[in-house]
Amino acid sequence: MSGSGSGKSDKIAEGRTLLEWDPEDEGFWKSKGKKIAYQNLWISIPNLLCGFAVWLYWGMLAKMIQKAHFANPELFNFTFMNDGQVFDSDGYRALMYTLPAAAGLAGATLRIPNSFMIAVCGGRNVKFMTTLMLLLPAIGAGFALQDPNTSFGTFVLLALLSGVGGGAFSSSMSNISFFFPKKMQGLSLGLNAGIGNAGVSTMQFLLPWIITFGAFGSIGGDPYHVGDKDLWIQNAALVWIPILATLMILAFFCMHNMPQHKCGPTLSAVGKYLWLMVIGFVGAGAAVGLLIMPWGGFPVLLKIFVIVLIAVLLTLFMMKKFTKKEVRDNLENQFKIFDNKHNWIMTWLYTMTFGSFIGYANAFPKLIPDVFGVIRVAENGAPLMQSIANPNAPIASNYIWIGAGVGALIRPLGGWLADKFGGARVTHWDTIIMIGATIGAGYYVSLASSSPTPEQYFMPFLLLFVLLFATTGIGNGSTFRMIPIIFSKEQAGPVLGWTSAIAAYGAFLIPKIFATQIKAGTPEYALYGFAGYYASCLAVNWWFYGRKNAEIKC
Repeated sequence: MSGSGSGKSDKIAEGRTLLEWDPEDEGFWKSKGKKIAYQNLWISIPNLLCGFAVWLYWGMLAKMIQKAHFANPELFNFTFMNDGQVFDSDGYRALMYTLPAAAGLAGATLRIPNSFMIAVCGGRNVKFMTTLMLLLPAIGAGFALQDPNTSFGTFVLLALLSGVGGGAFSSSMSNISFFFPKKMQGLSLGLNAGIGNAGVSTMQFLLPWIITFGAFGSIGGDPYHVGDKDLWIQNAALVWIPILATLMILAFFCMHNMPQHKCGPTLSAVGKYLWLMVIGFVGAGAAVGLLIMPWGGFPVLLKIFVIVLIAVLLTLFMMKKFTKKEVRDNLENQFKIFDNKHNWIMTWLYTMTFGSFIGYANAFPKLIPDVFGVIRVAENGAPLMQSIANPNAPIASNYIWIGAGVGALIRPLGGWLADKFGGARVTHWDTIIMIGATIGAGYYVSLASSSPTPEQYFMPFLLLFVLLFATTGIGNGSTFRMIPIIFSKEQAGPVLGWTSAIAAYGAFLIPKIFATQIKAGTPEYALYGFAGYYASCLAVNWWFYGRKNAEIKC
């Protein structure tokens, strides 16, 4: 490479670790930095995309398993935690929300160690290991789905392992934030997150097609006969194996570690990575265990939030007490973000945007058939003794990918608008639209739930939900852009990771809240509750960042 304008050595890297990095130096950026930064970004994006896909395909798998079971009750006839008794239709629907909820809970918890992992292990090392570990749940689910007698507990364990893909977001965003100058961070982080988030819609679009034929020959096993179709449900997991293997190789040979991240030799960095992941899995495993065990008469909604609190506190405690001194010292320095009140404020705001996006994306594949695919009242408006299938239900697979796709692909626009007009201003107006769309969607859900022809309310519901997804995407970009402005460069990376970690619990909270309200017959209450939370975010953003005499203008 040619020398940089800063007059530093022409040698830019030792192995896969950079020797110097100063993207704010215009000469360095043009001569050396730009090419390397984009090389890491273009590999990071598909890695993150597949991470999201494997993490959140449990919403789709739950829908497919449920469809196969309702077509033939002998298939996947779970009696999990039900005293050996089979579930009725609504009980089975509620049970199947456990799989995306467990994956969401694990992914969010694993984001906590991932938030602090880049400085300890190096970006290239983390991306390589993350992709390698994602192969485990993809292979496991691909073979478990070939046996209709596989226990529900096995699927819960595989959903827990899939959380690796959710945790990857924090480390990926923290890593990319170091490569680009501040003036480009809104766009670069938006591209990484936006296209990475598109893994959800890519997966939701791909899976209904890939399961319709024997794509993997004898390895893929036999199909399930569902109605008048043969479906290879296992292909939904197997399809990711060759893609992940390719991306793992690219990450190992083409990505870089930063010079300021004292990760040491690759084997040492891998050891630190694995230990931090073990700690994350202890916290995630404890949380999933609490999720599936009975709590007696303890209020269900309160239980959901208690589980999140326990998962966070247990994981942080173990990171502080059970890591090596060199790692612990590094973590203690990063833990200083917890003394900054703006870390907690931005966590509250970012949960509104990304937490909603990932939660709705996780719940949407089942929400459509659970609301519009079922008739719960007779023609005269009287409640039915038992809900019946709606013969005119919308075909969910035609629509489920649209919302997440819009939310993901519009995210870079949120970052760009924030660069141009200010993150707080964009977040303000975005939140107002978000509140209106949520209330509107809830209204149409209430009409559908009390109608003998719920399909007539589907299209306005869908349009409002797509608008809601769009606002989560724009808000993702605008709130994420606020963080590098509010915090110093040393704190911005850990804050980016931490806020995304807590926000990711939306992937657990939203499916569980929908499951609770669907079982109670009032799914619209979930949406009204979310709208109330968004209203609180509107006030918080205006007070701290948006008003004339705000503490920080950003």
